[in-house]
Order: sequence, then structure tokens, then C-alpha cells
Amino acid sequence: MHIHILGICGTFMGGIAAIAREAGHRVTGCDANVYPPMSDQLRALGIELIEGFDPGQTALAPDLYVVGNVVSRGNPLLEALLDAGAPYTSGPQWLAEHVLQGRHVLAVAGTHGKTTTTSMLAWILEHAGLQPGFLVGGVPLNFGISARLGRVAPGAPFVIEADEYDTAFFDKRSKFVHYRPRTAVLNNLEYDHADIFPDLAAIETQFHHLVRTVPRSGRLVVNIREAALERVLARGCWSEVQRFGARKEEPGALRARGEPHAFDVLRGSLKIARVDWPLLGEHNQLNALAAIAAAEHVGVAPEQAAAALATFQNVRRRLELRGEAAGVQVYDDFAHHPTAMRTTVNGLRRRVGLARILAVFEPRSNTMKLGAMKAQLPWALEEADLAFCLQGDYGWDAAEALAPMGEQAVVADSVDKLAAAVAKAARPGDQVLVMSNGGFGGIHDKLLAALAARAG
Repeated sequence: MHIHILGICGTFMGGIAAIAREAGHRVTGCDANVYPPMSDQLRALGIELIEGFDPGQTALAPDLYVVGNVVSRGNPLLEALLDAGAPYTSGPQWLAEHVLQGRHVLAVAGTHGKTTTTSMLAWILEHAGLQPGFLVGGVPLNFGISARLGRVAPGAPFVIEADEYDTAFFDKRSKFVHYRPRTAVLNNLEYDHADIFPDLAAIETQFHHLVRTVPRSGRLVVNIREAALERVLARGCWSEVQRFGARKEEPGALRARGEPHAFDVLRGSLKIARVDWPLLGEHNQLNALAAIAAAEHVGVAPEQAAAALATFQNVRRRLELRGEAAGVQVYDDFAHHPTAMRTTVNGLRRRVGLARILAVFEPRSNTMKLGAMKAQLPWALEEADLAFCLQGDYGWDAAEALAPMGEQAVVADSVDKLAAAVAKAARPGDQVLVMSNGGFGGIHDKLLAALAARAG
């Protein structure tokens, strides 16, 4: 089959392209911006890439167009293929019909921690010799790639990051309703994606739809701390439920005893495993419990899962050290929701103790640009010593939102000005934490260059 992918350079669609190519299909694709590293990865797989959405691409005459959710009505290529009556589908639907059918799908859903938990689960299954397929919204360092087909056989595992964002221009259901998992992790649930969901209740409805697709013989792995998830289950549940994250002994629920970097895993009062690993933060401890519970559903014992986690190397852009200059360390992290930002700052605080943390962020996600969570920013950043925010064309005033932080907060209207302000404020021993779900204008390299120039 020849498939042509519209919006191929996104992490999800690029992963589908890689899996389709591995499965033996001819794959071509286009995007508005074709640039490294995704463009290099795809071309190395023998995938022809086209810059832009020129309607002349219909001359390729593929068997099927796969349309990413970044492509909207009015896009010239989309309009041309609609006028021609050409066959098209969405990425999640293509994946469900051509890859996931007959596999044991393990889907990881939640507002936070999807990428990390999906990566943990894939590594646990790999470590156990199950050769899982996977599709992750990031690059797990243990694998060095974001997607692979894995062992193809009835019941063979496939681990997928299950996003609640909508599917395509013609299908406004959440992506994850297409995956039909036998094991579904519900990691947590908060309000997000203000551009498509009016409130938390609307997202809960989508999670309820996901729960409806899990068979009676399936397993739901559910964070016991989340009231929103309990409301989801109260609307209907037909599968086994394994809860995790209990703060005290609770029959059947998994909980952790100890620090996030070294802890026992308990089911009720019974110790079933111990995790010793380099990751920090209570959020990663919870992610680990979820991954252990999900892996158990495909026959991996908790002790075996814990042994795999001891060698888990995390995901790119998760508190990733980008460099050091003038005695200042610069980290990169994907955090972009206030809760994720707070969790990330806390994780770094646990690592560095009393050292100063300079938090640098841009409100880049659609939710943040709309200002839906601006009031939570001071709370998200309260463990940082200084906070630096990029003021973009958001329609709201970042300085006003950060006013409760007083002189702790600095706002600049360009990446260069922001980098200069951070470099000026930084002192040897400081930890600079850059948070964004985009490239942030190359601020990491600009910071390191400015710090090095000052030191020189």
C-alpha cells in the first residue's frame, strides 16, 4: 500500500510513518515545515518528504491519504483530495486498522506523564523479552526511537501513548477511542486543551468513552488519588480495576514506601517489589507504579518490572541536562501545563537541595496561550528562586499573571532579551530549568553561549 501522510513531521504522525514503513508500505508525506531531526529520521527510512501542502501532490495517486489533526479545512491539498473524492483516513484510525488489530494494546492516558509512563512500560516489556511495538510522543533513551512495529503475532503487545486530543478535521473524538486497549492506564486527569474542551467534564466524557472500549477481560490501571477518574469510573466500568498511588494501606491498591529514587512497591500491606533507579520526583514514582501494574497484566511479575526500571534512562527533554557554562547548569524539560511545571521544579529541587533554581518558560500550548491557566503560574513556580517568562502575542499580560511573585518574576518580549536577563541573573552553582513544549527559539544554546561569554 502507498500512503501519503499530511502533517508527517509531528511526533505522532512521524511515528506512524516509521511503523508503516517497517510494515512494508510505501510512505510519502508532507508538512508545512520539513526540518531536522524528524525530517532526517524519516528520510533515513526511505520516506519521501515534500515541503508544504501544494494540491499538485494528488499526482502521487496514493492508495490512501492519512490526515494529521494539524490539517484543517481550507488546506489546499486537503481541499483537492476532498474534491477528487480520494480515500482518506486519520492517523489513529489507520493505526487501529492496520497495526493494532489482534494485538494486546496497552494504552497510557492522562493529562500528565503519558510519554514517560509509556516509555517505562515499553522498556519493562522489552526487558522481559516480549519485543513490544510502541508509539511514544517522545524519544525513550533506552530505544533511541519514538516508534516501532515490534513482534507481529496475535496477542503480541503494543504500547501506545493515548492522547485525549481530537483525531482529525472530520473526527472530533479523542485519539484514544480508536485504540481498543486490553490494558488502559488512567494516570491522572485535569483540565487541559482549552482550545477544544470547554471544561473538565467534557474531557471526563472522552475518558468514559475510552473505558467503554476496554473488554471484560481487560484491566484499567487507575490513579486512586484522582477524583476526576473516580467520576469517570462511576459512569460505567466493565473491567478489572487495579488502583495505584494509595497514600496508606488500601486492600489491593499499589502504593510506594520510601523516597522516589528508592522505594518498595506494596500491594495492600504486602511488599511485591523494590525500585532503585536514578529518576526523581513523586510523579515518577506514581508513573512507575502505573507501569508495573500494566505490565503485570501481560504476565510480567512486579519484581521483574522493578528490575527493568533500574535501567530505565527516561525520555529526551525530561529534566535533560543540555550543558554547563560559568558554573551554571542548563536543563531542558517538556513541561507546559502548570501542574507539570510545578512537578518538574519540585523534582529538580529534590535533586539540587538549596541551590538556586531559575525557571524559564514560555506559555506555548494552546491552553496556555488562551490564558486559561495563567492564575496557576505563581503556584506552579513557587519552589523556584526566580522565574523568567516569554511574553508572546497571547492576549493576556504575563507580568500581571506573575505579579504575586513580585521581584522573583521577570518577563521579556523576545527570546534574546529573556536569555540575556537569565544570563545576567545567574550565578555559579545555579540551576536553570527551561520549560516548553516547543523549541523555545533555541534559548538553551543562547543561554549557554551568553554564560560562557560572561565567564570568558
